[in-house]
Amino acid sequence: MDSCYAIAETSEIVSPAMVVFRELVESNLREMLRIAGDPARLRPHCKTHKMPAIVKLELQAGITKHKCATLAEAEMLATAGVPDIVLAYNPVGPNIGRVIRFKQQFPQVKLAVTADHPQPVAQLGQAAVAAKVQIDVLLDIDSGQHRTGLPAGPQARELYERIAQTAGLVPGGFHLYDGQNHQTDAAARREAVMAVWEPAAKLRDELVAAGLKVPRILCGGTGSFPIFAALNDPVIELSPGTIIFHDANYRELFPDLKFTPAALLFTRVISRPTPNRVTLDLGYKAVASDPPAGKRLFFPDLPDAVAVLQNEEHLVLETSRAAEFQPGDALLAIPRHVCPTSALHKSVYVVAGGHVTETWDVIARDRVLTI
Repeated sequence: MDSCYAIAETSEIVSPAMVVFRELVESNLREMLRIAGDPARLRPHCKTHKMPAIVKLELQAGITKHKCATLAEAEMLATAGVPDIVLAYNPVGPNIGRVIRFKQQFPQVKLAVTADHPQPVAQLGQAAVAAKVQIDVLLDIDSGQHRTGLPAGPQARELYERIAQTAGLVPGGFHLYDGQNHQTDAAARREAVMAVWEPAAKLRDELVAAGLKVPRILCGGTGSFPIFAALNDPVIELSPGTIIFHDANYRELFPDLKFTPAALLFTRVISRPTPNRVTLDLGYKAVASDPPAGKRLFFPDLPDAVAVLQNEEHLVLETSRAAEFQPGDALLAIPRHVCPTSALHKSVYVVAGGHVTETWDVIARDRVLTI
């Protein structure tokens, strides 16, 4: 095991558990700042960590603008002291009223949401007028992922103009997330990112020429944000998320990024059912199960391990080194997808200087806090 993952005393860690290595989080934060060049260019996504303690580290580093995907995350950010929040999720149904209540509860916070359809735009505008508040709305641009948004073209321009004309709403720019760009080759990834950026920049120029303000274009995720960071455009805001913890998947996909997995899973052997098998207390209630079965975890101390069975509370590994382990022995695993993994843990153990020093609550793992 790499010395950066050393833990001097583990007897009080209740497994399975998420363990956050503070020095590695701080190192990842410094690298994110180095790439961005200025904390004012950053709007990191809190979906990965969902923790006020991480938010406060970012605020101390001068990062005052943040991004989230749920109103619970927005409330967590605001309560932690963030003054400028983008809810990068199109509010519909009860969430329209919740956006209004958020503005009323946190009037000091600048809040923006996203939209890609005229109906919720009209509903949000009506609710804002009735409550005598103003909401910034970012046009959600479909970058090619075809999950949400409108292609950067006439229909997108028409919706942005409608946002500008809707009482209670303020046109806040674009949301441009390219989650489909996972090219491992850095040159190919840059080419794909530029194909996303250029139509959006062209639409921005058209709208500005028509007299509308486009104050920000919120760009990218972990793999693409360094490419957007290299562009010299003052409206670009960079929104990486995963890299604050990093994970095994992005470490493999993006070898050009110099981040280190900082949130690992602590597990113990509970059984030795066969000579070549080790059973751990690390079921899929403790680690994201969206990666395929058998590919959800990497064990630094057991690189030949093959996961052959996983249930709610069990993980069965086959390894040539099974005889070295007995019930009670501990292992650390790097999750392949850390963002939904953190949501499975109510709190995390924090290791600093090789010792467990505190726990941090994963406040925004819930869908609703108070709003």
